[in-house]
Amino acid sequence: MSVLLLMGTSAVQAQHQTLGLDPAEPSLPVFHDRLRRQLSFDLGWTAAAAADPGVWRAAGLAKARELMLPPQQDPTPFAPAVIDEIDRGSYVARKIEFNVTAESRVLGLLLVPKGAGPFPAALLLHDHGARFDIGKEKLIRPWGQPDREAAARDWVDKYFSGRFLGDELARRGHTVLAVDALGWGDRSAPGFARDSQQALASNLLNLGTSFAGLIAHEDLRAAQFLAGRPEVDRRRVAAIGFSMGAFRAWQVAALSDDISAGIAVNWMATLQGLMVPGGNQLKGQSSFAMLHPFVARHLDYPDIAALAAPKPMLFYAGAQDGLFPLASAQEAFAKLRQVWAAHGAGYRLHTSVWPLGHVFSAAQQQAAFDWLDASYDGRSATP
Repeated sequence: MSVLLLMGTSAVQAQHQTLGLDPAEPSLPVFHDRLRRQLSFDLGWTAAAAADPGVWRAAGLAKARELMLPPQQDPTPFAPAVIDEIDRGSYVARKIEFNVTAESRVLGLLLVPKGAGPFPAALLLHDHGARFDIGKEKLIRPWGQPDREAAARDWVDKYFSGRFLGDELARRGHTVLAVDALGWGDRSAPGFARDSQQALASNLLNLGTSFAGLIAHEDLRAAQFLAGRPEVDRRRVAAIGFSMGAFRAWQVAALSDDISAGIAVNWMATLQGLMVPGGNQLKGQSSFAMLHPFVARHLDYPDIAALAAPKPMLFYAGAQDGLFPLASAQEAFAKLRQVWAAHGAGYRLHTSVWPLGHVFSAAQQQAAFDWLDASYDGRSATP
């Protein structure tokens, strides 16, 4: 919009913006299309990279680690201690505390099958859900805390067909670990809510890190801790998550040598497909937990996930998932398939669209866990 201004005796047409924000989507600037077009993903996957996918992976992984993780490794001893234990039939459930970083000693839930190990293991990564009173309890059935037990039951009834993913895996013979990310469960605070996240994220940036970077760093440390447990076969350690947990699962699978496989349910799409008017990604707040400053200059979401190749990885999407547009998820899946194929490992990648919404149903769980067991056995699986 422009207006005529009188300057002396001359009429001048003003060129300045009279709207800086998109009226249809005020969370975006009016020039968001131009910004999107400027994203070249200069280290992203291209057809030319297929000639030597190892070289592409090395360059992308170096940049991802530079921008997503602290500049130095954390050598802090984990110093674990079991503080409670209950018998659940074929496995034991433990509350275990350990130093996840130099700054944080955390409480985790650990499930260990009975019998002779070592066992395959799963690092379970909880979702966001804008519910902060529970984190690890969304994945492993809690005990001794009636309020959390009730909240966790409501959560798994809503998203997981009434099943605790960790307990299902433990019954199948997997050691399982789940830990709260900063802001959830034991690491939250009274009154912390959706609108609290922006202040937390900005304060972490002022302290030289990011909300997403801190979570990523802790997930790598948790993977290292789990892989080093005496009851765990460190050659068979999977990262598994739903929603934000899926983001965390493919992220840690890409960045950590301690993760050998992954299952990511309902979080995969292209950045271009998510950053559009009406998209859930535009709401802020929850996005801060997955927002790594400036990574988008170099790598798209499927590019980062593809750094996990040629590890066995499974990705699910929901055809009716309103948070992740199906076309964008399918575009991302197509890129993933190109990368695994270039590594000569197409059989190690499974991508699937289910006729469901934002859930991880019992049928999906069965298929995904069967696929995981088959991948460890060296057999192909097509859930």
